[in-house]
Amino acid sequence: MNIFRGDGNFNLKHNLKKGLMAALALICMFAFLSFSIPITATATENIIQDTTPTDPTLDEEEHLTGSKEERTNINPPGASEDPDDLKELNIANTVTVTYDNGNGSLNGALRILITLTLISLAPTLIVMMTSFTRVIVALHFTRTAIGTQTSPPNLVLIGIALFMTLFIMQPTLKEAYDTAVIPFEDGQMDQQEFIDTAMKPFRQFMYGQTQTKDVRLFMEIDGIEWDGELDSIPNVVLVPSFIVSELRTAFIIGFLIYVPFIVIDMVVASVLMSMGMMMLPPTTISLPFKILLFVLADGWSLVIGNIVKSFY
Repeated sequence: MNIFRGDGNFNLKHNLKKGLMAALALICMFAFLSFSIPITATATENIIQDTTPTDPTLDEEEHLTGSKEERTNINPPGASEDPDDLKELNIANTVTVTYDNGNGSLNGALRILITLTLISLAPTLIVMMTSFTRVIVALHFTRTAIGTQTSPPNLVLIGIALFMTLFIMQPTLKEAYDTAVIPFEDGQMDQQEFIDTAMKPFRQFMYGQTQTKDVRLFMEIDGIEWDGELDSIPNVVLVPSFIVSELRTAFIIGFLIYVPFIVIDMVVASVLMSMGMMMLPPTTISLPFKILLFVLADGWSLVIGNIVKSFY
């Protein structure tokens, strides 16, 4: 029976229901917490009685994997008694230098190692001992003179320079392959003779592109008297002399490439100033005219052709 009526009346039956529901929820919560309490687990400890350190060499068969037929070690390390026994030990998967019949030849694994080393040094050798330096510097000056900062992109310029270098160095590479690589593979020369023979075509190429004053400069720095002959120039002197000469020639080519484009910039700047257009950058107007001039004059053919002809 309701005791109070209206908006502010107190409903006893409704309050009893709410109290029962709250008590039921409290009982459920306590039951859940009681089952959620973690139970302490105990573990048994394995006590090791024997703490003597083990020696793998005493019980070898227990510590090695696979059977004797599957292992790569025929004799275990440390089984040799003198140097002769050590030479005959199979120590598995190592790089060794063999001297069969006293000819000092290298085994296959070491040749692969040397080849991979040369591949890692190939970029440096290409840049420092071939025509690559002159070509890439001249192409860079061409792009800068036109005013296109990223066109052609660097990847395209490097690709053009690499193939131009291959075209220019083709006679030198062919001579080195015929006179050094083929005889070396046939066993007709040892490693030192192979290096000396392979360097001769490259030395001849570098000497033909090197100026005398650069050679004398490095010879004086190294304290060597030079008689004016190629054979008396060591490689450590010829290579830097060749690099300096290539940089000088490349900058001269770059200056000649810049001249017509500077004329266009000057003409455009004079016209803009006479018209009173002081705030307009001249390069914005001159760039299309420079590109048009370069295309009409067949600029890429002229630049690349004359760079290649400079080596002959």
